[in-house]
Amino acid sequence: MLSRLASSLFWLARYLERAEHTARLLEVNVHAIVEAPLAPGGRGIVAEQWAPLLRVTDSEAEFRQHFERADGASVVQWLTVHDDNPGSIRASLTFARENARALRDRISTETWEAINRAYHALAAGRPRPPEDDALYAYCADVREASHLVAGIIDATLPRDLGWHLVVAGRSLERSDNVIRTLMVRYRRADEGPVAEGLEAHRAMALLKSMSAYEAFRKRHRAAPVPASIAAYLLLDPEFPRSLRRALATLHEALQAIASFNPGTSGEVVRQAGWLAAQVAYCPDASRIVDDGDPSLQAMLDALADIATAMGRTYFGEGPAAA
Repeated sequence: MLSRLASSLFWLARYLERAEHTARLLEVNVHAIVEAPLAPGGRGIVAEQWAPLLRVTDSEAEFRQHFERADGASVVQWLTVHDDNPGSIRASLTFARENARALRDRISTETWEAINRAYHALAAGRPRPPEDDALYAYCADVREASHLVAGIIDATLPRDLGWHLVVAGRSLERSDNVIRTLMVRYRRADEGPVAEGLEAHRAMALLKSMSAYEAFRKRHRAAPVPASIAAYLLLDPEFPRSLRRALATLHEALQAIASFNPGTSGEVVRQAGWLAAQVAYCPDASRIVDDGDPSLQAMLDALADIATAMGRTYFGEGPAAA
């Protein structure tokens, strides 16, 4: 497979996963504000929690170049349609469509049509962000469009090299999202104690932002607390959005990609296997969150190294794109 096509398959999956994650963050934050506990000052505290979304999406520095205040209007505009945010929902769907267009002979017609419809309905010709109640509907549409495309890809793409590149892109982006979300969540936990009702509210919002609330409650009957949430999102072997599951899937996909490319360096497979093993054999989530063994930042850096190694080994690139 030409390196250009391989890169397009990999990034198509990453952009779709990124659009979905951003939409879910916005959707959950809107709900968190509406459902804020009625403790004194509670609603005001939750209503100001827009800046963490910028840190989760790693775009706060760029955001500050255009806006002075991180509030509902500015953050929603930045994360949905802002022209200078390459990680916005509109940009992610646009990039996904551009990659899909280059792959018309590699993906099914159904996949292309679903991506094209999502682009025209949710990205093209949208100069302003959705407002008020329309924001929830917009985020839900983005999330459902991503699920639809992922389902069509799963149902129609042969399990060949292209399939494994899609799985690798999706899994790497998902791993990145989990780590960034937890980094921001536990950085906020260090800011000091909050009211019990508000802490429970934030815990529920964190799980929902990872589509993990129902799955978590089926596994844990007790109320969610930071320790059990971290253990679930980091170490659960079965939940598809846990870091352990995503890294294992990434490693398996990279092993399969290497088998289609004999003679290439095995460095990228080794890097992914080592990172997956550190998480799989970690005895307790506190080792990661509290002791930094390995730290969340170190794992984030390791994922960046894997992406760079993939670009160098399979796509003929230098450092990986952001």
